[in-house]
Amino acid sequence: MYKIKLILNIYIRPKFNWPASYLMLRFSYIIFIYTFISFQTFLFAQELLTNKNLVPNGSFENYKKKGSSIKHAIPWTQIASVDFYQKPIDNDTTKDRGAIDGECYIGLRFQKHYKEFAQVKLVEPLKFKHLYYFEMWVRSGFWSNAVLKSFGVLFTKTGYKNQKDVDKAFMIDTINVKQGLHNNYKWFKISGYYKSYGGEKYLTIGNFSEVIKKDLLRLNFFKYGFRVFGFLEAYYFVDNVKLIPVKEPEEPIEVEIVGSVYVEKSNHQQDSIKSVKETLKSGDKIVLKNIYFDEGKSYLLPDSYQELNKVAKYLNQHPEWVVQINGHSDNTGSKRKNLKLSEERAKAVFTYLIEKGVQNKMYFKGFGDSMPIGDNNTLEGRIKNRRVEIEILKN
Repeated sequence: MYKIKLILNIYIRPKFNWPASYLMLRFSYIIFIYTFISFQTFLFAQELLTNKNLVPNGSFENYKKKGSSIKHAIPWTQIASVDFYQKPIDNDTTKDRGAIDGECYIGLRFQKHYKEFAQVKLVEPLKFKHLYYFEMWVRSGFWSNAVLKSFGVLFTKTGYKNQKDVDKAFMIDTINVKQGLHNNYKWFKISGYYKSYGGEKYLTIGNFSEVIKKDLLRLNFFKYGFRVFGFLEAYYFVDNVKLIPVKEPEEPIEVEIVGSVYVEKSNHQQDSIKSVKETLKSGDKIVLKNIYFDEGKSYLLPDSYQELNKVAKYLNQHPEWVVQINGHSDNTGSKRKNLKLSEERAKAVFTYLIEKGVQNKMYFKGFGDSMPIGDNNTLEGRIKNRRVEIEILKN
């Protein structure tokens, strides 16, 4: 954009009295170039945004239970104590109060001798020399009397532990030394491109300066008044974190057919997604097949992963859906135990789907043995009743 403006300044302010036809020709040429660049940028953005987000629960909308710690927004973790919000703060009177999108967001605090980090394991390791687009939305806390000079993201193979893990080659960092990072308490975007060294599994958000005290800048008294005095603190809300692979041209692959294989699927190996009808509406339920747990346990067995990976892919094709994972049991054992077990199994599926990059707003709930679909007096009926299903709450 700035290059186009510079060209306009050169050609539209003629030093000599050029003929009008010459000026119009030059102006038409500039407009053509500008339109072409804008169109190419639009096409690139459209191609980019069709890719999946490698940051699980990047909008923070999915959580195990309500609470003030980011640990509830699975699978996010914290270094120090990162705040987690499920609604706007009551005394926040700024125009952009609350999340930028949805309901949930997080907050990180920075003081002279203290700083916080939010960290998450990516859906998949980054690939060698692949290009990725990163973005997150940030807003200064309304009580902040200071701002940071730099704020960004670090990619690591084992996660950030201390300053020794910081390497600028593995970072996307936004820096404003003179004025600090501030937008009058409005949301602003931090973004950039990252070319992977291969194998990075973790993303960490925060300030990575060696001495945080030197990276804090007190707000201007004449602009923000007496709030700038007192204990120095910069606080930032964060929302909508994304890491998207940039599509690169694929090289053609030669395939040689050397034979054929026929595999006959038995009745108990049906595909949950293939059996789904084309048009789903609110209230419809998808019973998940091929989901396995140990008897009386709630952790998923590896045989379940293939089916759940298909479910994750299917949900990512419908990001606007709001869904609930329902857990059910047979009537063996006490009702209290069955209710707890069914909820834990629903939560296990809920957690797995988030870790696989599902960005839909999701809930989970256990119903115990209260909603049987088979006869609990027979083995076959009890097997049917021990199930996990996805219910469409909103589409």
